[in-house]
Amino acid sequence: QVQLVESGGDLVQAGGSLRLSCAASGSTDSINAMGWYRQAPGKQRELIAAISSNGITNYADSVKGRFVISRDKAKNTLYLQMNSLKSEDTAVYYCIGRRGERASMSCATYDYWGQGTQVTVSS
Repeated sequence: QVQLVESGGDLVQAGGSLRLSCAASGSTDSINAMGWYRQAPGKQRELIAAISSNGITNYADSVKGRFVISRDKAKNTLYLQMNSLKSEDTAVYYCIGRRGERASMSCATYDYWGQGTQVTVSS
């Protein structure tokens, strides 16, 4: 069993920054690649960033240049640094993990899911 617990969501003004964290516990040896996806009310799920087991990253165009995904394997923790936030970034952000090694940008390929943390950006 793998548990993923997100933290760091908050209310922030447009243009501000926020860092999300995701703590993994349980059978963490089964996690290779990880990622973040978000879902806003009335919108489709969007996988925005992923990182492979060896640190290769991928980003959705909507966040490229503003968000940075990183991980600390020793702490079993995934991060998402979000800068230059916009009102359209408002969503629930979820941490995901997969047994595969590639930084997949398809949610369907992920095996483990967190419960989410709310990010609200006020304009």
